[in-house]
Amino acid sequence: MKPHVLVAYPLRPRFMDELEVRYTLHRLDRDGPGMLDTAGPLCTAMVVNGHVTVDRALLDRLPALRLAACSSAGFDLMDLAEMTRRGITLTNTSDALVDEVANMAVLLALAARRQLVRADAYVRSGAWGECGMFPLTPSTVGKRTGIVGLGNIGQAIARRCEALGHRIGYFGRSRKPVDYDFFPDLTALAGWADILIVATPGGPETEGLISAPVIEALGPEGTLVNVARGTVVDEDALVAALRDGRLGSAGLDVYLNEPRPDPAFAALPNAVLYPHHASGTEETRDRMAQLTLDNLAAFFAGLPLPTPVN
Repeated sequence: MKPHVLVAYPLRPRFMDELEVRYTLHRLDRDGPGMLDTAGPLCTAMVVNGHVTVDRALLDRLPALRLAACSSAGFDLMDLAEMTRRGITLTNTSDALVDEVANMAVLLALAARRQLVRADAYVRSGAWGECGMFPLTPSTVGKRTGIVGLGNIGQAIARRCEALGHRIGYFGRSRKPVDYDFFPDLTALAGWADILIVATPGGPETEGLISAPVIEALGPEGTLVNVARGTVVDEDALVAALRDGRLGSAGLDVYLNEPRPDPAFAALPNAVLYPHHASGTEETRDRMAQLTLDNLAAFFAGLPLPTPVN
């Protein structure tokens, strides 16, 4: 008999087809929680995503669960401690999206500082011909880039910024074996940096980490980039600082309220906005789906899991 797998969040279509071939699927995503009465006791593995809440209430209905194969990097809505206590292993797909997210972080930093969106509109509207040359912008050359969270993505961002000739500083829970400037105080890093890129995990531990004092320290010539989670930034403080000119610019991929972020952002000409899509390429999403399948295959074969979290 094929193993029973609960699908709480679907993969891309061709990978769903492969799941159908390998496993007996139970579609929580499609059929709703009522199906857990019969499927819950059968499923030893689950395909899930960072958008799904995995709390005690759900886990209570999955008494046989031993693996949650998450098809995203983030898992903020999952009670990891409770999963660990119950002997449930979580895997994720952060390894598959490192390069794409790092590229987007740098793209947002450059676009924000050089006012790419405003300049595009300037050309399209005919203002270039009518009003003359676009105003001068802050430079991207010889800058100091601070990175909040020097994990795999943070280090990939640092390598790209080094290639641009930037000096790198970072803030994290501990010093890393790297040749960058370590700042144990985040406000001090923001005061040192021209560009501050947030690449730390989300969750309660980092909620509001980019606070009003941090934003104030970055200052009117500074650029804030967030490719982490919306919860990491005090959005009210960010909007106010961008509106008042106390922060120079921002490039944002994530927001507190998705997919309907604070409408105040739309009125800020010094903010470049992207719809939580840093990993959103065909190739990267395929790699993420494949890694989810690989974790499932290893689990059912009794082999080491490629990307365990706990």
